[in-house]
Amino acid sequence: MKKIQSTKTIQSSFEHGIKKNFLQISLLIITAIFVGATIGIERTLLVPLGLEFGLQSLTIITSFIVAFGIAKAFTNLIAGKLADLIGRFKVLIIGWLFGIPVPFMLLFASDWTIVIIANILLGINQGICWTLTLFMKIDLCGPNKRGFGAGVNETFGYLAVAFAGFISIELANLYGLKPYPFIFGIIAVLAGTIITALFVRDTTQHLVKENKDLDGGDTIPWLTVFKQMSYQNSRLVSCVQAGLVRNLVDGMAWGLLMIFFTSNLGNRTAGTFQWIMIASFGGSQVFFGSLSDKTQRKIFISSGMVIISFSLLIISWTASYISWLLGVVLLGIGGALMYPVVIAALCDQIPPIWRATGLGIYRFWRDLGYAIGALLSGIIADSLGIIPTILIIAIISATSGIVVMIFLPSKLIIQKN
Repeated sequence: MKKIQSTKTIQSSFEHGIKKNFLQISLLIITAIFVGATIGIERTLLVPLGLEFGLQSLTIITSFIVAFGIAKAFTNLIAGKLADLIGRFKVLIIGWLFGIPVPFMLLFASDWTIVIIANILLGINQGICWTLTLFMKIDLCGPNKRGFGAGVNETFGYLAVAFAGFISIELANLYGLKPYPFIFGIIAVLAGTIITALFVRDTTQHLVKENKDLDGGDTIPWLTVFKQMSYQNSRLVSCVQAGLVRNLVDGMAWGLLMIFFTSNLGNRTAGTFQWIMIASFGGSQVFFGSLSDKTQRKIFISSGMVIISFSLLIISWTASYISWLLGVVLLGIGGALMYPVVIAALCDQIPPIWRATGLGIYRFWRDLGYAIGALLSGIIADSLGIIPTILIIAIISATSGIVVMIFLPSKLIIQKN
């Protein structure tokens, strides 16, 4: 009798649901906050730092985003599969270890090469930690609350990015770029590492239970999953390309728009626009993610991409503080509409047994968008100017939304192997 009772206790401890896993979900939210804060400092400080180093070429200034995007993309590709092999928690800890040197390197950086290397480490840190906090929330929330799980992760993570950006730009305005903004970064990365190591628990058994409940079948070869996500399955590819294009836009916003606003309004206002955009992006994702659980996900994704395009048109066609502020707010809201919903839409179609691998591949393509956006916008801007570049990116975003409307079905059902 005792053995039967203990078995039931173990099984019940792996039940899905927000209430049943409230403590661990809360701890993962706190972890995501520190993950976001770690990168938030860079969103407002590195472009001014590059200008302070005397860099002239837009392509060279935005090269740190290219390094970050490539490192984060390839780390996502590995992190998902590694999480399936050795467990979520161990991979999350590895991610934090890569992040610890970053603020120290930026604090003492004497040339742009050190900044590039620091951003490679940051890309690895973000590729692992952001991915794993997302996976673990989805594991705990279960199949009926995927949109909520994705939304709450992105909301708190990006609000932390915005808050850290606000704090860092204000510290820089008061005391200069060094040392205080980067000391704030040191505190954030150490706090995230310690909280994760002491309090967060692995969620692999929740995943195993979900796959058993759904009869999700056996895992399939990695290359097969990569082909499905990259070009074979039009429904999956429509989601993947939307994520890639959105981060292509963000790579442009992180670099080129920051330079554009800095040249017209100064460092502080440009940094303020940056964190306002991120706050708009992060603030409503949990709402849109949850709402998509009850209706068609494709509407959120498509409309988000169109709003992003419209926001870029406002920024490029106007020349006032108010209109530019409106543009960056809409840029954030457009991203919020689609960002967590793409993840939920993919989870609707991917069996739990290879969910981490599939989402890792999605996040590979999505975060490669940072590098593509920064590199593409830098090259085009050096040749044609900033305004034509923004217009070209706007057209790409609108086209992405149309692709989703055509290829993503209105109702999505989990596919078995």
